[in-house]
Amino acid sequence: MTTTLITGANKGLGFETARRLVAEGHTVWIGSRDEERGRAAAERLGARAVRLDVTDEASVRAAAEVVAAAGGLDVLVNNAGIEGRAAGNAVIGAADITGEQMRETFETNVFGLVRVTHAFLPLLRRSAAPVVVNVSSGLASLAGVSTPGNPRHAYPGVAYPASKAAVNMVTIQYAKAFPEMRVNAVEPGFTRTDLNGNTGHQTVEQGAEVIVRAALLGPEGPSGSFFDREGTLDW
Repeated sequence: MTTTLITGANKGLGFETARRLVAEGHTVWIGSRDEERGRAAAERLGARAVRLDVTDEASVRAAAEVVAAAGGLDVLVNNAGIEGRAAGNAVIGAADITGEQMRETFETNVFGLVRVTHAFLPLLRRSAAPVVVNVSSGLASLAGVSTPGNPRHAYPGVAYPASKAAVNMVTIQYAKAFPEMRVNAVEPGFTRTDLNGNTGHQTVEQGAEVIVRAALLGPEGPSGSFFDREGTLDW
């Protein structure tokens, strides 16, 4: 049986991804900063819960020990992320962004992803068909954000797209380093979640589709790619 860990999975895209993968027959670990919420989400889905704060090294290491003791890991979905908005849910643009706000966003979206991946690599490397899914964003596309007329060009924020562009680079480098793994970055689309104050234009069911697809890739699937549910995206 395939065992999967999803970070930030007690709600939103992570929860829906967990629901779909449980239905596919996976043993799913719900990673959640809040232990009680994670346990409640796992009980609803028939999954397992593990406390996991991606910004806390001790928490990540403890979670890896729990998952290892239960038998190992085949699929890691790095879903936990923040957007980093100001009061009133306003996006923080170039005139107002501070180094501390950038650091906070990168701590979760980039350093947290690397922290978790590093801790679980020994388990993944023992799997017969290891998969890593990094939840990125279309706003990580330098081509899209820099091209007038592209919908992504209008987004004024700095920290979130910069962090997700870093996630894409990390994805490429991990894919090169571990050719036996399927390591990809996916764009779920502008989905109604707490991340954006529920302003997205699609449902979590729609957003989770590409995450689930990437999680189900077999050994012959792509690696080091960036795609949404329609196909490959420009870096």
